[in-house]
Amino acid sequence: MPSKFGLSVALATPFDGDSEIALDAMIAQGRRCLAAGCGSVTLFGTTGEGSSIGSRERERVLAAFLDAGIAAENIIAGVLVDSVEDAAIQAGHALSLGARNILLAPPSYFKNVGDDGVFQWFSAVFAKLGDRARDIIVYNIPSITMVPLTVSLIGRLRTAFPNIVTGVKDSSGDWPFTESLLKAHGDLIILIGDERHLARGVRLGGQGAISGMANFVPGDVKLMAEDGKDDPRIEAFVDELLKYPVVPAVKAMVAHQTSDEIWLAVRPPLVSISGEEQAQLSHAFDDLFRSKAA
Repeated sequence: MPSKFGLSVALATPFDGDSEIALDAMIAQGRRCLAAGCGSVTLFGTTGEGSSIGSRERERVLAAFLDAGIAAENIIAGVLVDSVEDAAIQAGHALSLGARNILLAPPSYFKNVGDDGVFQWFSAVFAKLGDRARDIIVYNIPSITMVPLTVSLIGRLRTAFPNIVTGVKDSSGDWPFTESLLKAHGDLIILIGDERHLARGVRLGGQGAISGMANFVPGDVKLMAEDGKDDPRIEAFVDELLKYPVVPAVKAMVAHQTSDEIWLAVRPPLVSISGEEQAQLSHAFDDLFRSKAA
């Protein structure tokens, strides 16, 4: 069995008035989450708007985090692109710096491609990475990509690349699928992306989570991710978040806790939620986590 992965925060990315990455605020948020018990920060994931962050920007962010004293072994880099070349360049750069893992999503522009095509894409990325390929967590988030990673495809990747594909982040939100994945691939690091299923998944052998909720309730999510402890408050608040576009809603909650409106900005094509929606969401959070609200 793999060692316990624990909790990684799917770190949100703050933007200034010119839509440039606000590095100081981002690093401060990463430090807060690590200090609160997260074992690592995941940069450039879905919550971090990774598909809207270019390769040169990624290099600047990674360099800034390392210069700030955040160890590479505490950094996971998301790669959310369609081109094999771009995927290999982005993953290779992070791996060359010593990143703990790469969170690698399948290509998503072409739909209905089937397991064979997706397998060939991952295979091509690993071939381009060559000796650098290691510690890849494949990312199943079909609500965004519309390209599901099936249990059988994950098995093919694990068999073909046993020293490369070491984990799966399952953000399907489909408990029967998650349960079947846990049963079939207990030799992999299975991470639960939907916090409503997190504690139950950990009790069945899941290794933890890469969590957007960890941006604002890291200590509570850690108990779910590491101990399999149920938390009805978190499960209820996920239901509230899903009433809004998720990434702007998560950033609104970071703004609520830090009292810093820089977190409200998102990059196109995303649009910030309205002030009224922010207030509604903040009230819902305070009602559930009154003792922990900022």
